[in-house]
Amino acid sequence: MTRTLLLTIGLAAALTTAAAQQPAPAGGARIYNTVKTKLQQGRQVVGATVGIPDAEVYCAVANSGFDFTWIEMQHSTLSYTDVARMIFACKGAPAIPFVRVPDATEGDIQKATDMGALGIIVPMVDTVEKAENAVKFAKYPPIGRRSQGSGQYGAVWGADYRASANDNIMIVAMIENPAGVAIADKIASVPGVDVVFVASTDLGSFSGLRQGDAKYESLVTTVLEATTKAGRRVGGPLAWKDTRKGYSFFQGPSETALLRTGSKVTLSGQPDAGQPRGVAPTEGSER
Repeated sequence: MTRTLLLTIGLAAALTTAAAQQPAPAGGARIYNTVKTKLQQGRQVVGATVGIPDAEVYCAVANSGFDFTWIEMQHSTLSYTDVARMIFACKGAPAIPFVRVPDATEGDIQKATDMGALGIIVPMVDTVEKAENAVKFAKYPPIGRRSQGSGQYGAVWGADYRASANDNIMIVAMIENPAGVAIADKIASVPGVDVVFVASTDLGSFSGLRQGDAKYESLVTTVLEATTKAGRRVGGPLAWKDTRKGYSFFQGPSETALLRTGSKVTLSGQPDAGQPRGVAPTEGSER
């Protein structure tokens, strides 16, 4: 057994022991999904999109101020091994790991939750059954039928994970076509669905309409009103954050876009926040 593996196992055991010493609050399970807490408080949350299989890049994003990471497994070559390593390498980061799974299948959702994802983002939800399956496969009995196998979830979230997982795992249902819009009220009413997300680009692609067109905006309004009436949160692209009312869950830019933005800021000569002009940062201090 390699020294690295021994250290990893030892660290996981230490984290699990420490978490076990933190009692659950009286009257309910321990809540550690800060995204859920913030939404319940009426706040907006923003997640950065991650699709590069690099733990250092992931940690840089997860510690940069975002509320969650939108780990992209539908439109990337990320494997579950890649994502598990990324989540484990940056456990304790402020950004909560959410995974957009390829589909609402039992295998995809089981692996995503076993590796520590607290948010399951389901694409192309245009049937009630798909929304129900997402909840069923993500939640333990008696709510769902998630099996209790091995995984790193305990090392990431604590020894009380089995008792607290159902109260922390969130389901985000993405509506991307007119068929989904037509049953948005039914999707939003599925018990266990927390957020209904308007996929702006694909909604335009499938409808043949553009943002700003009256018919497109009517589709968006239908989802917004149905979701709000059901008492669920509404999600959308970050560009809608300050321009549309009623939205509170946003998908932010990718790590490559953030790198481009950071490069432009650096080359413009603007100092980092808190760094006096003319003073070089200490090497090795970056996180």
